[in-house]
Amino acid sequence: MRKKEIFPVTGLGCAACAARVGKVLNAQDGVTEANVNYASATALVEYDTDRCSPESLRKAVEEAGYGLITDVENEEEAAEAERLKQYRALRRQTAGAVIGAVPVFVLSMFFMDLRWGQWVTFVLSTVVLFVFGRRFFINAWRQLRHGAVNMDTLVAGSTGVAWLFSVFNLFFPDFWLSRGIEPHLYFEAASVIVAFILIGRLLEARAKRKTSGAIRALMGLQPKTVTVVAADGTEKEVPVQWAQPGDVIAVRPGERVAVDGTVLSGESYVDESMLSGEPVPVHKQPDAKVFAGTINQKGAFRFRADRTGRDTVLSQIIRMVQDAQGSKAPVQNMVDKVASVFVPVIMGIALVTFAAWWILAPSDGFIHGLLSMITVLIIACPCALGLATPTALIVGIGKGASNGILIKDAASLEVARKVDTVVLDKTGTLTEGRPEVVDQCWVPDSGALRSVLSALESLSEHPLAEAVVSALRPEPDKESQPVPEIVSFENIPGKGVRGVCGGMTYFAGNLDLLSSNNIEPSDELLARAGEWLAQARTVIWFADSTRALAAVAVTDRIKSTSAEAVAKLHHMGIRTVMLTGDNEASAAAVARQTGIDEFRAGVLPQDKAAFVKKLQDEGHKVAMIGDGINDSAALARADLSIAMGGGSDIAMDAAMITILSSDLIKVPDAIRLSHLTVRTIRQNLFWAFIYNIIAVPVAAGVLYPINGFLLNPMIGGAAMALSSVSVVTNSLRLRGKRL
Repeated sequence: MRKKEIFPVTGLGCAACAARVGKVLNAQDGVTEANVNYASATALVEYDTDRCSPESLRKAVEEAGYGLITDVENEEEAAEAERLKQYRALRRQTAGAVIGAVPVFVLSMFFMDLRWGQWVTFVLSTVVLFVFGRRFFINAWRQLRHGAVNMDTLVAGSTGVAWLFSVFNLFFPDFWLSRGIEPHLYFEAASVIVAFILIGRLLEARAKRKTSGAIRALMGLQPKTVTVVAADGTEKEVPVQWAQPGDVIAVRPGERVAVDGTVLSGESYVDESMLSGEPVPVHKQPDAKVFAGTINQKGAFRFRADRTGRDTVLSQIIRMVQDAQGSKAPVQNMVDKVASVFVPVIMGIALVTFAAWWILAPSDGFIHGLLSMITVLIIACPCALGLATPTALIVGIGKGASNGILIKDAASLEVARKVDTVVLDKTGTLTEGRPEVVDQCWVPDSGALRSVLSALESLSEHPLAEAVVSALRPEPDKESQPVPEIVSFENIPGKGVRGVCGGMTYFAGNLDLLSSNNIEPSDELLARAGEWLAQARTVIWFADSTRALAAVAVTDRIKSTSAEAVAKLHHMGIRTVMLTGDNEASAAAVARQTGIDEFRAGVLPQDKAAFVKKLQDEGHKVAMIGDGINDSAALARADLSIAMGGGSDIAMDAAMITILSSDLIKVPDAIRLSHLTVRTIRQNLFWAFIYNIIAVPVAAGVLYPINGFLLNPMIGGAAMALSSVSVVTNSLRLRGKRL
């Protein structure tokens, strides 16, 4: 039987490590396909349970030098504990390396002529490399044992050679002095390289720690227990996994619905914002559908379980997020790919250089060859390559943060610059996400009547009532009316409320409530209500027992910058599409007012994700913007996911970019920032590679037969430092760029 599972992977140091684990898993008998996601440190494996098992997969991965957590019950907890442990260790190592590298650098610049300064740099650099930077040497050795190389190999090899060469020069300076050569030390180069690369790793680890939060939060929406009603009417609380289709489930006020089903008896309002994204709870009565994870309000009801366990809508959303996060990322780490070829090539060039000098120049060949070999290794140190991405990211992400844009990783920036279609949720993204009164019409108008409506609505359970109460609240500088006493209050499900005040009966609700009580609104009120309905606003009517007294328009305001943001996206050549669970009229009005190209109304979470996939299948690069739990599956499916900061934590966890201010105008700014940052990264990598392409042959001595020039290791070290400075300087230019 074929089975698809996601396993946390431990010990991944770079994208090359993820590729190696994937290769090992795919080589196992019975594995159909295995994708290792470096960002989330997980492996999505499809395998035949008759031919292999999670235990055999774990052993294969461990033999390759990594770890695979296969304990299904505790894998999330174990993986999180391991990630936290590794993160804390990396944080300590980075701090130690920086603290140690700074004095090494200062001493090398100003006190290297003093013998004590040389010994202090030796001790400190030894601690930096082999205590705080030991991970590079351990991982490099582990890779070499399995016949593989990665970025750690390059770091360990170059810094190790620089350190060994410096140690030799420190302990045996006469070896070079007797030959007329001034020995030089390169402790500062090795130390600073380790410190900078550890900083980059720490920034990367900090972003990756958040990737599993969305799944945990989604799983937290599933109640642990459910109240099952027996045939004799007794209620019993049992674990949710015991619930079966056909069971009668009781839901009390304030509880979460445990499984999907159909209401049998009772009435209530249920907050379904985690599914629809709409802030207004939905009225539930017999034959209405309810869904797992939604929150019941003040009423109580019983329903028949239709779908349980992995079949509920919530479970489907969780699986969609897991599959999207576990699928193979299209963006690969180019530096690690190049490193797998670059390292053996550089080492080969160094050895060939030494041999060629020794053979072709019998008199001084050994000395020149040894110096040239070490110069090649020193000058080819991956300092510039290692700094190219982290420095641009530090500046770019810092610039984004100062502008209210949080970016998780480089992959987000790489994808953002390719986006040609932006899909937006409506509520909380284009709109404010909270109902409010925008207009009122009173016939007649009086403070006393306003107080009656406010008092009546304050007793209502309906969410729109809060907006009415808030709108009718007297201003602080005005004398408030005494709060009237409402008696014989009655909640009329699906219509509104009724109450008696001062012997007079009052109604507040929809037009059906008035019609059922033979109340006909005046032409003036009907005309105003018609205008509001055309603008996709909700109308709340207020009446006494004989006539309509007022109509109140309630809506979710469009954010002031939404239209401008959409216009900016259009100017950048990006198509915009709005998806919403709201009705057609409201969606059409919002699309018209904001300038959205097209929209889809009445869309459920799985439909949102499917629509995003459809666009991707057509060849589009899609960015999804949302703020609710209902958007998490579509956010995970999209090429670029953007969450509005005022929304749910789950949407923010699932997203690659978060807009802290919930201001949509920041979205085109984020895309512009991605263009600038990725361009800077590419410039850095270009110059880093050009530097190596030119410097390595010169270090090997190709100019010696032409003009007698032979690069000294000290000059090689200076050139290496200069390449790093140029990369950092280019990255700092980002700070002055306008978004």
